[in-house]
Amino acid sequence: MNPGSANDAGKMPVAIVVGGEQTGLGTLRSLKAAGIEACVACPADDLAARSRWFRPTPGIPWDGAIDADTVQRLDAMPVDSAVLIPCGDKAALWLSGLMDSKLAGRFKASISSRETLEILQDKQKFGAFIAGIGIPHPRTYTICSESDIASIPFDTLGRMFLKPADSQSFSSSLGVKGVWAHGRDEFISTWRRLDALGFKVIAQEYVPGSAADHYFIDGFRDRHGDIRGMLARRRWRIHPPDFGNSSYCESVPLAETGHAAAHLATLLSALEYRGIFSAEFKRDERDGEFRILEVNTRAWWYVEFATACGVNVCAMAYDDALGRAVSPSAGTCPAGKGCVNLPADIRCVTSQRQTFKSWLRILRQWLSGRLHVFAWSDPRPGLSVLMTVVRNTIARRT
Repeated sequence: MNPGSANDAGKMPVAIVVGGEQTGLGTLRSLKAAGIEACVACPADDLAARSRWFRPTPGIPWDGAIDADTVQRLDAMPVDSAVLIPCGDKAALWLSGLMDSKLAGRFKASISSRETLEILQDKQKFGAFIAGIGIPHPRTYTICSESDIASIPFDTLGRMFLKPADSQSFSSSLGVKGVWAHGRDEFISTWRRLDALGFKVIAQEYVPGSAADHYFIDGFRDRHGDIRGMLARRRWRIHPPDFGNSSYCESVPLAETGHAAAHLATLLSALEYRGIFSAEFKRDERDGEFRILEVNTRAWWYVEFATACGVNVCAMAYDDALGRAVSPSAGTCPAGKGCVNLPADIRCVTSQRQTFKSWLRILRQWLSGRLHVFAWSDPRPGLSVLMTVVRNTIARRT
């Protein structure tokens, strides 16, 4: 059946991936791996639209924008039912409200309440909630006005930076996830610039350590409060430095993350969380404590890697949304599996001085690791990224 026609009797509802780029592509491929029919709400020139499995949304194609017309656009879709899977913070918040609307009978989602999502997405609320339940977290200071900066003890803290309350909008607009501030004066001037642009920010202590001290715990928690799968991975390299995205990461045993998994389970239980999650921790080199930095409340960049490691959170979200039993991930996730965002990782390793021994290790990682975006079974998205890199390189040199 073409996803543009009404659901056949007895046929499972189509999944609608809300959002594109790397996350939308990974979500689409994960659903395909589970044999779930899917379409993607994204622009026609999006990376996900280059996939061999891409299908536009039924009826008039939807580009994934969340605006005043989105509900009417969904209502007009020629489907009896569908499952929506968010790939962005804004989409997740919007979906939480949709589940209480007149469309809830036709459109399903495995999603938490809006209150829960706001606590996890808004870094000011998140910091306050984490402090209240005693989970290790970097020292964080809320800034509502310039006068709040005076109470920040810069002299007794280590490195400080400004972190957005809404990280996805901030990153989309400015291309970074945070901004350094070396001292009070620089902090104030930077805050003024960001405030003038309309961004709410917090002050956060930088947890000392390298890129390799970052760990992620990805998984899914169902409507009954059961965590049906968890994958732990370690970031080895990042690009751009400090506030970029992982360019190479590796799966690790959950035991390597210390008490992080238990702390995360406590947090999700306290918030009665439901859905896909990806939590970031950093091991503090001062005391070895794993401090939680943030929790993504939707699919993320490396969601396809989780599927390759046996934790298909997209398929879990689909089943949970439909009220079906969610099958747990099979056994222990394999440790030592790597995933490389090759264009970013090349820039990362060539920007630093490498020894012969380190080059051998990097080459082994590249040869044995799973390529992010590129797949032999679905090559067009990866080739389009390669062509973009080539064009940009030529443009810089000319």
